[in-house]
Amino acid sequence: MNPNAPPAAASSFAPLRQTVFAVLWIATVIGNTGSFIRDVASAWLMTDLSPSPAAVALVQAAATLPVFLLAIPAGVLADILDRRRFLVGIQVLLGCTSLGLMALSALGLQSVASLVALTFLGGIGAALMGPTWQAIVPELVEKKDLKSAVALNSLGINIARAVGPALGGLLLAAVGAAVAYGVDVLTYVFVIAALLWWRRPAAGQDALSEQFGGAFRAGLRYARASRELHVVLARAFLFFALASSVWALLPLVARSLLDGGPGFYGVLLGAVGLGAIGGAVVLPRLRAWLSPDGLLLAAALVTAAVMALLSYAPPKWLATAALLVLGAAWITALTTLNGVAQAILPNWVRGRSLAVYLTVFNGAMTAGSLGWGAVAEGVGVPGALLAGAAALALVGLAAHRIKLPAGEADLVPSNHWPEPLTATPVEHDRGPVTVLIEYRIAAGDRAGFVDALYRLSAERRRDGAYAWGVAEDSADPTLMVEWFQIESWAEHLRQHHRVSRADADIQAEVLRFHQGGTPPVVRHLLAVERPDRRRGRNGRNGVPPPSPG
Repeated sequence: MNPNAPPAAASSFAPLRQTVFAVLWIATVIGNTGSFIRDVASAWLMTDLSPSPAAVALVQAAATLPVFLLAIPAGVLADILDRRRFLVGIQVLLGCTSLGLMALSALGLQSVASLVALTFLGGIGAALMGPTWQAIVPELVEKKDLKSAVALNSLGINIARAVGPALGGLLLAAVGAAVAYGVDVLTYVFVIAALLWWRRPAAGQDALSEQFGGAFRAGLRYARASRELHVVLARAFLFFALASSVWALLPLVARSLLDGGPGFYGVLLGAVGLGAIGGAVVLPRLRAWLSPDGLLLAAALVTAAVMALLSYAPPKWLATAALLVLGAAWITALTTLNGVAQAILPNWVRGRSLAVYLTVFNGAMTAGSLGWGAVAEGVGVPGALLAGAAALALVGLAAHRIKLPAGEADLVPSNHWPEPLTATPVEHDRGPVTVLIEYRIAAGDRAGFVDALYRLSAERRRDGAYAWGVAEDSADPTLMVEWFQIESWAEHLRQHHRVSRADADIQAEVLRFHQGGTPPVVRHLLAVERPDRRRGRNGRNGVPPPSPG
């Protein structure tokens, strides 16, 4: 039994008691239903325009490639812009994209190139929306309900997956692609109305508000320094790159292997959604018995089994039942990885780090779709599915040894750093800044101190430092100096407000080794430019860091 499991599953739907979350959640279900109608129409329309497996897989790749390319810049925008207004603009873009698809289909002018191009444009909208929508969740619910809200978002997507594809298949069979795209356009009206109804509290003026370039660099520094995030990203990439084969090839499975039409393809996707709903309902109970690592391994093995079954062209009823099971496995993997990612991220960098996660997710789906499409060209759809199933099962078993982080650290800002002393006010854009901290360490405590200090270095880098080191005084080995550099004075002031309570605990452990009866001496060194150079430029030509020794 998982000792870290929640005591009960009764609170799984608690976030829906909060009105704003409930309204926006319903709006997203409606919006995602329209998106699935559009995706079914596009995927099936491509099989009419070109029977090539590579061309069919290209639609999936065109939808996910923009998320891979743009998710990180979108995450930066999610952290520095008004998220409500940004989401409204994105919905307008997506609505116009579906209008274009509707017009071309109604006029009979749709081609492979136009379908891929507009799918790519829709992917841009999805890239901008993904990290922003996920980043607003902590604003809508209490902290204790955050994991349940994440699970409900996944459930909502899969409710839409259950309804949208089936409805899209029926619309395609009855009235054609143009009407299917038109229904998608109408769903954006509901989403925009809900966002306009939401009265998001206006953010106060902040003298330390970030600009795009600095926020982008800070987000990348955090992602580069967070080992916990690295583990989540690695596990996500391995799973989705291999499991993407079933999504890339499913239109051809429905049409060629199972001899179905657009209605049956919609039924298959609807079965995935229904299975995901069932999986979301039982997932809280599964968490009581399996750890996140166990859930992810089970999802990999079940997905591999379904892929292998589909490769043998089973009867339609059995294929539909298998996709019900696939849906349950898929939401288990998505919710597990997304929940862990949310749990390990502090609020100040949540949008940017979730964007890195979405980049990896969609990069894996894009590369996997193109790769499995190419494999299917060479060995056929059944052979590609079998190869993907074998690889997913083997890699899932191997990756199980790389344990996911527990996500239990207290990431609330501690605000325990005192304001830095300055002789005169310092311009915010002045930099770089070199911070020196002098410790007195007994010879017998040296090894333990250095070990604790290196663990603290990860916090320094996550919260803004681009360089870090530790040195000793050659004349007095008991004097040890920690140094780190930040690109500007403003970024260092932000660093003061980013340090979490969990990081404060590590810092307290370091300070226990310090001797002398007084706190360590802290110095802030500001870069000085030559008099003939323009003041205020953020060059890196100032005070060099001490030697790392």
